[in-house]
Amino acid sequence: MTDTSRENAPAGSRPAPLVRPAQPADAAAIAQVHIRSREATMPYLPPRKRSDAEVESWVRDVVLPGSAVWVAEADGAVVGYAAVEGDELDALYLLAEHRRHGIGSLLLAAAKAHRPDGLGLFVFQKNTDARAFYVRHGFTVTAETDGSGNMEREPDLAMRWSPVTNGTRTVG
Repeated sequence: MTDTSRENAPAGSRPAPLVRPAQPADAAAIAQVHIRSREATMPYLPPRKRSDAEVESWVRDVVLPGSAVWVAEADGAVVGYAAVEGDELDALYLLAEHRRHGIGSLLLAAAKAHRPDGLGLFVFQKNTDARAFYVRHGFTVTAETDGSGNMEREPDLAMRWSPVTNGTRTVG
């Protein structure tokens, strides 16, 4: 049987992305998403000190074994990932050209399903797009920091999503 979904898709449309648990073989692709996304969307960060190989090793040796990680694929290539350690969303990165197509929402939904009792995260204060994304998905600011607790020394916000807020169920 041949997959004709792309042939029958309207011109200019994208095939639906696939979100799946990450595998060790995804380490290089996840590292590239991490590197490229940070460079494209956070130009205010200090220059990167780790090589591509070091970032890949960190993903393979630290992130994948220590976190629940999902990747988003489009056209068979990894275009985003999310990582949850404990009850904290440690990472949600997308390649810039795949932003604003619902992929981040799919990755965040996987993270929320993994931690249905609530999820926290930190986001740089300057990352206004990410802040707005998390607010749209029910996160609220719980604290502001001066950045002294993160490697980049960049002021950030602690945010939290809880499935129940003010006695009402939060969806999404």
